Amino acid sequence: MTDTASSAPVRPAKDVLYQRIATEEAFAPPEMLEIYRKILAKGDVDPGFEGLMGFYMSSPSERAQHIMRCLTDLDQIRLGHMDEAGIDRQVIALTSPGVQVMDTATAVSFSRLANDQLAEAVRRHPTRFTGMIAVAPQDPTAAAKEIERGVNQLGMNSVIINSHTQGEYLSDPKFWDIFAAAEAMGTPIYLHPNSLPRNMIQSFQDCGLDGAIYGFGVETGLHAMRIITAGVFDRFPKLQMIIGHMGEALPFWSYRLDYMHQATVRSKRYDSIKPILKKPSDYLRENFFITSSGVAWEQAIRFTQEVVGVDRVLYAMDYPYQYAVDEVVAMDKMLMSADDKKKFFQTNAEAVFKIPPRPETRRRAP
Repeated sequence: MTDTASSAPVRPAKDVLYQRIATEEAFAPPEMLEIYRKILAKGDVDPGFEGLMGFYMSSPSERAQHIMRCLTDLDQIRLGHMDEAGIDRQVIALTSPGVQVMDTATAVSFSRLANDQLAEAVRRHPTRFTGMIAVAPQDPTAAAKEIERGVNQLGMNSVIINSHTQGEYLSDPKFWDIFAAAEAMGTPIYLHPNSLPRNMIQSFQDCGLDGAIYGFGVETGLHAMRIITAGVFDRFPKLQMIIGHMGEALPFWSYRLDYMHQATVRSKRYDSIKPILKKPSDYLRENFFITSSGVAWEQAIRFTQEVVGVDRVLYAMDYPYQYAVDEVVAMDKMLMSADDKKKFFQTNAEAVFKIPPRPETRRRAP
């Protein structure tokens, strides 16, 4: 990107009083893309998966080609883009839908392979990469064991789950072994968007609003609310989750969510809506961290900080799906105290993902 007045490349400042840690950045092992190709070649493919990964894996468009090239790289291409954007570290996760579109046996096996590959990349670049643990919710017992392996053997300290798993949601108690393991191991779960499930997608696809423009946020926000209203945090009070894209709009809905949840409980309209110990917004403030992935908008960031607290809002880029150097420049210029800006870019991420702070105070120039 360039400055329209001078045509000089826009570059983030090289000497700032914080490190920039991007916390929702994606990768895809080539072996996973081969599995995807086999799934796409079958009949009756899930329409959301076909519309998302089917497009990106086959489109000749510049955007699709950029995304696929960058997803599979865990070395020089990625590091070069990080340096260009002034990103000191990426927290990397298996791209959506990860293993959640696979059959159970393949999903369990491949999650281990993907985690091993990511752990090896972190070992190659220990000051630049941090990894999230991929799991197969299709087998909650195996997923819980993989969380333990990811922490104890691979040194990862967070979990990625790409929203629904073939139309099923983590609010169903059959998945709660995953929550138990995450709480026990102190690993936050990043609830990342997935393409819309089969029973939800048609009205969104009809008008081209099924993806990141709108549908992803609607579905992932729904998933987070299902988890809250199912009483997950009453059962697992120390469990922490992370949602991106400025909380999938939930902070902006907080007042109405609180009011209408209580009204719905009183009405006894739904068997699925029972009393919970706190208001929905309380769980947002106490059990969720929120990243700015894809929303380089100062007003939204500052509002969310006011709603959930400055210690719970983190920077993310959403690489490679959204890679815009000028967005980093804009967020460097936010009207925010030096302490709060350092929390946003660096120290909140260090705390959430258990990243040892680097000794230098100022980031090194690329």
